[in-house]
Amino acid sequence: MENKEYRMPLIGDKAPSFTAVTTQGTINFPEDYKGKWVIFFSHPADFTPVCTTEFMTFASMMDEFKEINTELLGLSVDSLYAHIAWLRKIQELEWKGMKNLEVTFPLIEDIRMEVANKYGMIQPGQSNTQAVRAVFIIDPEGIIRLILYYPLSTGRNFDEIKRVVLALQKADSDSVATPADWRPGDDCIIPTAGSCGVAKERMESDDEDMYCLDWFMCFKREKK
Repeated sequence: MENKEYRMPLIGDKAPSFTAVTTQGTINFPEDYKGKWVIFFSHPADFTPVCTTEFMTFASMMDEFKEINTELLGLSVDSLYAHIAWLRKIQELEWKGMKNLEVTFPLIEDIRMEVANKYGMIQPGQSNTQAVRAVFIIDPEGIIRLILYYPLSTGRNFDEIKRVVLALQKADSDSVATPADWRPGDDCIIPTAGSCGVAKERMESDDEDMYCLDWFMCFKREKK
């Protein structure tokens, strides 16, 4: 068999394209998602407990993600039939008040690990046959904007995944940066002054919508 070498995609790269069979039919990625934000994530295997809690959580948050123009796309190296059986079983389970959950976002069949390898989801230090818990956040233009990797043993923080999507959207819409632990409604950071003149103007400004801690650290007040 031909050995292919894959370069792991990086932040700022165009998302590697592929055509794949999923639980919701065949998709062409990222073309089919143009104009949408996408959370593309991998999980190690079907019928595993950590993955089951993650899929239940994702399914319970689907409407929240749709409200912020964000679609979900999952992947594991299991077969389509295993995916379907597992997702049907999830509907029968109850955990943390979540029950009767139908997973309607696509779950990719990737038995040959072709897509997983394109995205660096197979990491031999963890497993040669299971994908790690990777998360790629891809913007409406098909550009990778954020990458998270979790080991097989650790479930993801879904509040954080939603928070970073909102932070990226805020940065794009208002040309700002978001500080540590930013949440919607918090003040944002104005890009650092590019000259001494601009820095001086900011420090002396009486603009009520802005304040500076120092010349290099100025904030834009979020209007309540």
